[in-house]
Amino acid sequence: MAPENHPHHQHPGHQHQHPGHQHHHDHDHTEVDWAEMGPLLEAQAELFTPLYEHAMAWLAKRQTEPGLIVDAGSGPGVLSCLLADTFPGARIVAVDGSEPLLDRARGRAQRLGVADRFDTLTGELPGVLDELDYPVDLLWAGRSLHHLGDQRAALAAFADRLASGGTLALQEGGLPSRFLPRDIGFGRPGLQARLDMLEAEWFARMRADLPGSVAETEDWPALLGSAGLRPTGTRTFLLDLPAPTTDRARAYIAGTLGRMREGLGDRLDADDRATLDRLLDPEDKASVHHRPDVFVLAAQTVYTAVRTR
Repeated sequence: MAPENHPHHQHPGHQHQHPGHQHHHDHDHTEVDWAEMGPLLEAQAELFTPLYEHAMAWLAKRQTEPGLIVDAGSGPGVLSCLLADTFPGARIVAVDGSEPLLDRARGRAQRLGVADRFDTLTGELPGVLDELDYPVDLLWAGRSLHHLGDQRAALAAFADRLASGGTLALQEGGLPSRFLPRDIGFGRPGLQARLDMLEAEWFARMRADLPGSVAETEDWPALLGSAGLRPTGTRTFLLDLPAPTTDRARAYIAGTLGRMREGLGDRLDADDRATLDRLLDPEDKASVHHRPDVFVLAAQTVYTAVRTR
């Protein structure tokens, strides 16, 4: 499996899964051990469950009970199982290029009592969707599309798999997550804003390096329309875990900033590198492991569109 083609490779910092997803490119395109990464990805997606539950409730109000739901780029299946819970009459198919992550998805479905209507499909998007037996009533693509070189062609392929009246729910965009006050008491104020700029540059390079990469204006409703779908709604959902936050949130913050330090550190100036090192040092009382002012504030956007023919 080529790392460039997989919808769940590790970004330097932010999780795209997805939650599910966070989905993930590693900063230097090295091979990722998905069996090792699986528990981390699952824990991160679980942290974002309140956000996803609001998104699921919004979808449920706009969607008649679907027969077949596909989670395209499912990772370890946290969203897949939430979809199963939201739509108790539906069959769920979790689709991903990583068999170790799908193993976790199947185990999660078993623990949550939905395994009798839960299937998995291993392969690369969008072509693997041709292996589905039936048209899809609801296709969820949670931060997986931007890992495909030709996003317009991928959306057309997603649309082709929808039943008449079926919905594509596309999770893309939103805002970078925030963990820290602008001024943390040492280093230059505004560290996270500078990290955001570096990650945006990294993201542009990642997109340009994808096989078959095509630059697109990220007007998602327009792109959905170009795939022959009728855009039906846009909504942004918040995750607000205020300070003082939980140990699980602190672990997520430390993991995210640690990956940024590793993936972007050579592009930071010496002062910002030193600031990050203090924030990541569990022995330092000013680190994210101990300081009382860390929080998680995230905003993720979902676009819906329906196939009308």
